Amino acid sequence: MNKSMTTLSAVILATSLFLAACGNNNADTANPSGTSQPSPSSTGTGTSTTDPSADTAGLVTASDISKLPDIAKKRTDTIIVGLTDPSGSFTPYFQQSGYDGNVSSLLYTSLVKVDDKGVPIPGLAESWEISADSLTYTFHLRKDLKFSDGSPLTADDVAFTWTILHDKSYDGDSQVNSLLVKGGAAYKEGSSTSIEGIAIIDPQTISVTLEKPNASALTLLGSDVLSKAYYGKDYKQGQLDYMKKLSGSPLGNGPYKLEKFIPGQEVRMIANENYFEGKPKTEHFIYKTAAGDTWQYLETGEVDYASFSATKENIDKLKGLGFVNILNYTPSTYGYLQLNLEHPALKDKKVRQALTYGLDRQSIYVDANQGAGAIANIPSSPISWSYTEEGINPYKFDQDKAKQLLDEAGWAVGSDGIREKDGKKLTIHYLGSKSPSTDIFIAVAKEDYEALGIKFEPEVFADYNALASKVEGGDYDLAAFSTPLLTDPADGLIQFLDGEIKGYDNPKFIELYNKGLATTNIDDRKAVYKEIYTLLNDDLPVIFTNYKKSVYAYNGRIQNLSVSPFNGLASSLPKWTLGQ
Repeated sequence: MNKSMTTLSAVILATSLFLAACGNNNADTANPSGTSQPSPSSTGTGTSTTDPSADTAGLVTASDISKLPDIAKKRTDTIIVGLTDPSGSFTPYFQQSGYDGNVSSLLYTSLVKVDDKGVPIPGLAESWEISADSLTYTFHLRKDLKFSDGSPLTADDVAFTWTILHDKSYDGDSQVNSLLVKGGAAYKEGSSTSIEGIAIIDPQTISVTLEKPNASALTLLGSDVLSKAYYGKDYKQGQLDYMKKLSGSPLGNGPYKLEKFIPGQEVRMIANENYFEGKPKTEHFIYKTAAGDTWQYLETGEVDYASFSATKENIDKLKGLGFVNILNYTPSTYGYLQLNLEHPALKDKKVRQALTYGLDRQSIYVDANQGAGAIANIPSSPISWSYTEEGINPYKFDQDKAKQLLDEAGWAVGSDGIREKDGKKLTIHYLGSKSPSTDIFIAVAKEDYEALGIKFEPEVFADYNALASKVEGGDYDLAAFSTPLLTDPADGLIQFLDGEIKGYDNPKFIELYNKGLATTNIDDRKAVYKEIYTLLNDDLPVIFTNYKKSVYAYNGRIQNLSVSPFNGLASSLPKWTLGQ
């Protein structure tokens, strides 16, 4: 899968606690990984001036644990969490969706982690130094690190990981190859057989030198480490296809090992006795991937953890169960409607703005969720230090304004009430996932857009992977997504970079994006991101939709569970225990 689709799948990527891939679900599957990149510190202890925090109202503990269903009581060494069905690609950097990343976040541990405030802290690397010119990063690995099969993890494995991410055949979602590592371009071109800027000092020490400063470098470089002995045994420069074949049988270094993946049913994991922080307290962890009613799974004890929109109705219902702990939580994400900018009508900014003005987002994302959400107008979470509303157009629901913009764009109302231009009707083909929130969106959007003279054609998918495939094929106009967890402001901008959203190419955005990464000074960066948000708020390469307020409910026997706005469940999960 290419970089663009991985971002859409979000993923990421990235890899995150709260990923509602399609719309504002009332019941959301868990996303315990975090794949965002915080601002780097200048010291090995990971200091930072960022101070975002979760919007929590404290923990409400179970009122009557005796009501816990028998099926859950009988589990003494296993915890089960619901998850949308992953594709089975569990090696970092080669994943198909963020749901794959949820699994790999428990199979791998990064060199550098981030704490609950987004501050870099030691992971596999016990410390690091950054040179005065912010170009050279030196990582000191912990001693006696091992992969889950007991083989040693050394600086050679780190160098291998960074190297393949610069290979010309690499087409995954990692941004390491965008850091301008010295000699990286020559390796990618094939004119060099090694990367000049990567230096192995000893088995526990490695350094890398960049050509120019980059504020996200510390955690990008400090991401997951792959075993050279396992993943590199068949590696030839320019040929990485074999690596994807290994994704279903990953060799990691995280708190758990993959035991078995049963597509459409579950992902079974078992505690890793070689984990550097010690074997997890709970022997077995299962992602239940079977489709079904999240409420029912929680009520019957088939899962131990679930997330829901933080409506009064949901909270009251959860309290009524008696056997669950309840935690209010605002994740560092934003929702958006992906626009197909390759379609002629959507290339016009006035049409995109009209679609935003003409959609009653307040009714869809706030009122329908009893206030458990807020309207988004920029690619940043309100808990981020970069967030601003100054100079930002709120695009309040205004159909007269929307009609005016469509008129100015040349879309005239035809005899059948549908707008036309150059002999073509204005039609919006929407893709969403099956959920109550999608039903609400479709009902409101259909009424709103048809009142503007736009034909609205919704298509709903029960399977997320099918929706993602449809988007990748380009047969759509709008598709509903949410980002992974965002730590650094740059995280929320990746999808607008280098053609990830096909059809969007604004040189001014690229200039500002690079400027925002060129310094680690928070005040300077904040000023740059304000410019970026103002630009994207006007350009609207996507329609920003909402921020979510969630509530997490989990088996009252589970101890040591915590949720971070930047790490989700991943950081606390190895410490979970099942009390009596």
